[in-house]
Amino acid sequence: MSDFILPDIGEGIVECEVVKWLIAEGDEIEEDQPVVEVMTDKALVEITAPEAGRVTRLYCKQQENAQVHAPLFAYTPLGQGGDAEEPAHEAIDDTSASQANDRESADAANDSAPQPAAVPAEPATGSGAHGRIPASPAVRRLVRELGVTLADVPGSGKDGRVLKEDILAFEKSGEKRAKPAKAEATPTALHEGSAGEARVEPIKGVQAVMAKRMVESATTIPHFSYGDEIDVTELLVLRERLKPQAEAQGTRLTLMALIMKAMALAVQAHPILNSRVSEDGSEIHYQPHCNIGMAVDSQAGLIVPNVKRVEQLSVLEIAAEVARLTQAARDGRVSQADLKDGTISISNIGALGGTYAAPIINLPEVAIVALGRTQHLPRFDESGDVVSRAIMTITWSGDHRIIDGGTIARFCNLWKGYLQEPQSMLLNMT
Repeated sequence: MSDFILPDIGEGIVECEVVKWLIAEGDEIEEDQPVVEVMTDKALVEITAPEAGRVTRLYCKQQENAQVHAPLFAYTPLGQGGDAEEPAHEAIDDTSASQANDRESADAANDSAPQPAAVPAEPATGSGAHGRIPASPAVRRLVRELGVTLADVPGSGKDGRVLKEDILAFEKSGEKRAKPAKAEATPTALHEGSAGEARVEPIKGVQAVMAKRMVESATTIPHFSYGDEIDVTELLVLRERLKPQAEAQGTRLTLMALIMKAMALAVQAHPILNSRVSEDGSEIHYQPHCNIGMAVDSQAGLIVPNVKRVEQLSVLEIAAEVARLTQAARDGRVSQADLKDGTISISNIGALGGTYAAPIINLPEVAIVALGRTQHLPRFDESGDVVSRAIMTITWSGDHRIIDGGTIARFCNLWKGYLQEPQSMLLNMT
């Protein structure tokens, strides 16, 4: 019997949560067959079998944490055990006998303790790999949340692939739903109190990492805030003019792409906004590229993927990257590379209806801006007449060790100017 050791997933991750077993004890597996979905503090990862064999034991239950470099499941490689001939009994010395007795004692103790429940694998009735019904991890997670049986949902995608829209339509139709499995009480499961008592659940995964980093940022960086409002009336008009051309090239043009491009241009004139402070606080490290992060409220929690080298990208290329990262975050499939090396961040709180926020800086960056919702408000024009303008509120948080009020005001005025008169960006684009 061989143990599959959970490999190093990178980024210093030491544990992950077992989201869903795709196999059960006793199942035969093939090389590279998906066997389990695990959630790190950043993304959902699908782990595959190292070789063909038969599963003999699952060491972790669903919703439990698995440790990196520790056994995840046990299996008998193909040709060893199962239908293979039993090995001949050989004589062993006293030392080997003692070790065998120790193992037997340990096995007896394990037999008396509750064993991990075998999780039924998805019936092999689909047209996907290994007989599985084709569906993304995000769709499978939605199926679990709604209590729907995946096999009951007609897939409208290629090769019968079940899409999110198929699940929602099936749910809306009121078809019979599968009864969700009752969660077993474990140390990491929810603790339901009796009437009047608080419900307790552990902080883990993305939440735990966010909690740690926010505390570190708030306690080590002296934050200061700077607020303003931007008239984005002309920017909205420009976007409407460009949208048909962007869509003809297969890209959806959003304000975020234009906002990022303007920010990268402003950073070139004020590079300290795109810098980092050394750990001992003695040096400023000016970053060679503007990698703009965007906070995304994903299924795994708040994550901040970033668009790399915005200063070198066209608006269309930025829009395509924004769309890719947003979808990846919602599916829980953001790669480690997309989360690394951010230099400045945007939190679009306005997308959820917020007007003002005081964001916490995303270490090791030195600045972050919160975009409020755009409102049509009365303003005076050059003739003194009251007109309706599209106004977006913005709030900056800066690292007061190296950024003062004058610096961020000058930077913000330049950025604001690009957005209020978007044609002015053309003069500075390379």
